[in-house]
Amino acid sequence: MRLAVPLAVLALAFSASALARNPDIKTPKGTYKLDPHHASLTVKLLHLGLSNYTMQFLRFDATVVLDPAKPENSSVIASVDPTSIETNYAGDYKATHKDSPYASFDEAVSRGPKFLNSGTFSTIGFKSTSVKAGKDGHLLVTGDLTFLGQTHPVTLDTVVVGSVDKHPHLQKGVIGFSATTRFNRSEWGMVGTQAFLGDEISLTFEGEFQQTDGAATK
Repeated sequence: MRLAVPLAVLALAFSASALARNPDIKTPKGTYKLDPHHASLTVKLLHLGLSNYTMQFLRFDATVVLDPAKPENSSVIASVDPTSIETNYAGDYKATHKDSPYASFDEAVSRGPKFLNSGTFSTIGFKSTSVKAGKDGHLLVTGDLTFLGQTHPVTLDTVVVGSVDKHPHLQKGVIGFSATTRFNRSEWGMVGTQAFLGDEISLTFEGEFQQTDGAATK
């Protein structure tokens, strides 16, 4: 019995270390820019407790400094244009919102003071502060998210979807990521609509990054 306890602890330690591992990345070490033609940024929040209303940003940019051998040395910086929000609202917005000063629901979400307030805050930004190995090859990218004039930390659960050291058409390194995070928008001061829209935002990024610096070694 005395031997069983330390053996059990040791087994748990080994199993935990096996779960936390770095992903297999084939792209070379270097700087990578987002390919805007192969990227999406979607936002979901609960509508009246019935469904997840889905929107997307159409204009955003990001740069990754990548170290495949030591992902903890990697970093990412990103920016989003809040005026590029697309709500996919198919109804006649003006007919159903006669008192609104905005021409469309896209404009209301982008410019409205209870939403993105883009007239005052023209950019949404993210800058990583740490990258750590997660379970099953995931990367936990923690950083500062800034919008509505406030900055708070979030963690992106990130998966390397695929990577190549030489893209068949571009002849350079290309890597693809999928990243998700959740946070309460009220922490950034977005309040006043929680009676019919959920406070929690779910954010999902999918995209490819192309090598820009011509590095040839990992």
